[in-house]
Amino acid sequence: MLGKARTGSGKTLGFGLPAIVRLAEGPRPEKRRPRAIVLVPTRELGMQVSDALEPYAHAMHVSLKLVAGGLSMSKQIQALERGVHLVVATPGRMADLVRNGHADLSELELIVMDEADHMAEMGFMDEITEILAGVPEGGQRLLFSATLDGDVDRLVKQYMHNPVTHDVTDGDDQPATMRHVVLNVPPNAKYQIATRIAAREGRTIVFVRTKLATERIADEMREAGVLALAIHGDRSQAERNFAISAFRAGDVPVLVATDVAARGIHVDHVDLVMQIDPPADHKDYTHRSGRTARAGEEGLVVTLVLPHQRRSTDRMLERAGVDVTFRKVRGEDDESLAMLEELTGAREPSWQPVREPRPQRPERRGRYERPGRGDRPSRGDRQRTERRWEDRPARKWDRDDRPARRDRDERPPRRDDRADEMIAATQRMEERMARMEASLAEREAALAARERGLNEREAQLDERPARRDDRQSRGGYSKSGYSKGGYSTSRSGKGGYSSDRSDRGGKSSGRSDKPYGKSTKGGPKSGKGSYDSSTRKPRKPKGGR
Repeated sequence: MLGKARTGSGKTLGFGLPAIVRLAEGPRPEKRRPRAIVLVPTRELGMQVSDALEPYAHAMHVSLKLVAGGLSMSKQIQALERGVHLVVATPGRMADLVRNGHADLSELELIVMDEADHMAEMGFMDEITEILAGVPEGGQRLLFSATLDGDVDRLVKQYMHNPVTHDVTDGDDQPATMRHVVLNVPPNAKYQIATRIAAREGRTIVFVRTKLATERIADEMREAGVLALAIHGDRSQAERNFAISAFRAGDVPVLVATDVAARGIHVDHVDLVMQIDPPADHKDYTHRSGRTARAGEEGLVVTLVLPHQRRSTDRMLERAGVDVTFRKVRGEDDESLAMLEELTGAREPSWQPVREPRPQRPERRGRYERPGRGDRPSRGDRQRTERRWEDRPARKWDRDDRPARRDRDERPPRRDDRADEMIAATQRMEERMARMEASLAEREAALAARERGLNEREAQLDERPARRDDRQSRGGYSKSGYSKGGYSTSRSGKGGYSSDRSDRGGKSSGRSDKPYGKSTKGGPKSGKGSYDSSTRKPRKPKGGR
């Protein structure tokens, strides 16, 4: 089903009440399988829808949970684990829960898309298509918005079959009780005129284009004596909730916002919507102006236009199809100020700066303060009465005659698990220390045995007799040469190898003790296996064998 209605005409209860009645008559939801989902574009709109449906859901015993970014994801997962009838969610967070397996859409009976065109403009088309693809064939799909075109048309053609369209706007998107005024202002007096208009009585919502402009304009208004709060996407969730709550309660008369608050935020009795920066699209103009003249009340929409913005604003208003009153403001002269007061109720601000209200942090309890004490004095402030030993009450029975408890033997012995754990831990530590000490003792014994072995070896080396050099008796080396045909250092030896050049080719008279080869006739160069004194290696035979 497709529904088109003006902003503030009651779309939330239009789809919420039938859904709650339908869920109350059905079975209990299973784990991680919600039975109905309401998709909203922003967290603020989700909080508004949840607050509007909570009393009715509680009365019908229907569980409801808000699932949106910026809120605790663990609590949302816990609620889905328990089972939830109705989930009010933003597309991004709901798609994340479905991807991670925390939510199952296989038993979904109803899905509602509120402000579908705004969700498409914010870039949630992929998440919306992913969620709609998981809805079973028998599930009902409802789509509500103030405008139905663009990407919404593609969603209708792809996921809806023969939808029924309900249009309650009668071809006019603007209520008859809303007045539209466009003021052509000079650049040097634009913000001064805006401050005078915001100083009027009643609630005022001021729309600007950028986040930085919201902070700057709110600061300038507070410096002029107009209490204003800024709300935009960079503000924390606590600050945004505080600003909307204070504005709804009437504590703050002026709210300076970007388009994040232009859709779906319902605040009763908003008298004026002032657009310091004109919107670029007629849809944004429709949703901005929809913050006033809700539920049949009267409202005023004022748009400030610079000279170079006049043509684009005319085209935008023509597409929006509204009847506009154009006025040109020359500056801050008396005639222009009188005209502003007549059209918008503008007045001179007090020019006394006011401080920006901040959300109060929850009070932290003291270290020894216990909850629920109320007005009772603390322990140190109590009045203590002096008690004497003589004033003690008399004992009703003697110590030996006091009644014995019958179930004393029947009761199981008290177990102190904590003491048992400590005893077990101590035993484990003692066993570990004993193992370490045994290992150290074994290592010390091994080192002592090794040291004794080294000492014994040194003692044996010291007891060995000195080595004698008896090579001379065996024909070894001596200063005068070998005794029998050995090597002689003298130039004139009678046998063996002599150092004298004249005796090198002679024959050796006697036995030779050369280590290499055999003794040959005819000198070292003749015969097989001769010895080369230059390399101290055996010579190869000349034949090559």
